[in-house]
Amino acid sequence: MDQFVSFLIGRSFAMVCLLFFGLPCWADVYPVRPIRLIAANSAGGGLDTVSRAISGKLSAALGQSVIVDNRAGAAGSVASEITAKSAPDGYTLLCGSLGGLAVNTELYKGLTWHPMRDFSAVISATSQSNVVAVNISTTFKTIKDLITTVKTQPGKLTYGSSGAGNGGHLATELFLAMTGGKMVHVPYKGGAPAMVDLIAGQVQVVFSSAPTAIPQLRTGKIRGLAVTTLQRSSVLPDLPTLAESGLAGYDADNWYGFVVAAKTPQKIVQQLHTEIDRALHAPDVQQKLLLQGLEVHTGTSAEFAAYMKSEHLKWGKLIRETGISAN
Repeated sequence: MDQFVSFLIGRSFAMVCLLFFGLPCWADVYPVRPIRLIAANSAGGGLDTVSRAISGKLSAALGQSVIVDNRAGAAGSVASEITAKSAPDGYTLLCGSLGGLAVNTELYKGLTWHPMRDFSAVISATSQSNVVAVNISTTFKTIKDLITTVKTQPGKLTYGSSGAGNGGHLATELFLAMTGGKMVHVPYKGGAPAMVDLIAGQVQVVFSSAPTAIPQLRTGKIRGLAVTTLQRSSVLPDLPTLAESGLAGYDADNWYGFVVAAKTPQKIVQQLHTEIDRALHAPDVQQKLLLQGLEVHTGTSAEFAAYMKSEHLKWGKLIRETGISAN
């Protein structure tokens, strides 16, 4: 009932502004109705975890319901298209990842939206390492061992990924481009089946997401050689980075972040930034995310916009040079 009354008051105020001043004042009383928070994967996925971890705190701070809407499909493209075509009023918020916010327009043909044109960056949310994991029957103990084999015996090894064009695939191709090596790619429909075949020895290498790899590392079913982010993972502090292991500058981060439709008023963007930042830094939220290998990593809206652009350029260049395609 309270939400309904608030909605009527806000709507009446906006109509008064339009009638007497000829200008929309909706943003001045934002929010006056529930906010749709689109998580660009299915229930239980990483984006869903982040969205649900903050939705309650965001709702309490803004005084309106924040409703999580799972929209999986095409590596985040479905959710991105919905957001790009939504009204620029702050009532549709997207929690997306590398695919939907930076690289899918380089991978899929015929997309009607573009991340550099159709989104306003709100805030980066989390950083997540891939784990360079190998089958325990292999002789690889370090990244240097793996590099030697992929360079001197090109094509001998097979590597699995969660799908063509997904984060693990791109991370592996960046590794091969920087080492001058070669492995045979075996794409799977998700990280779990790729991990099953790594354990079984059907593939020898997987650049796996941390949540998928950690349980298997702890039980000794796979061997971890390194992580792919520039900084070591606080969840796996004993694993070196690839940059530490001889590939200076290597960085492949399964990052998540929040965006709204382009041309959303800056006042609304800043309000969302402030409250999401506060929610992400709540101790209970950080603990929940760390259990999934997700480390909170925020900054200003401008910094996130610049990072999205740099990731778009970086991975787009690799995709074009290697001929990677998801179609």
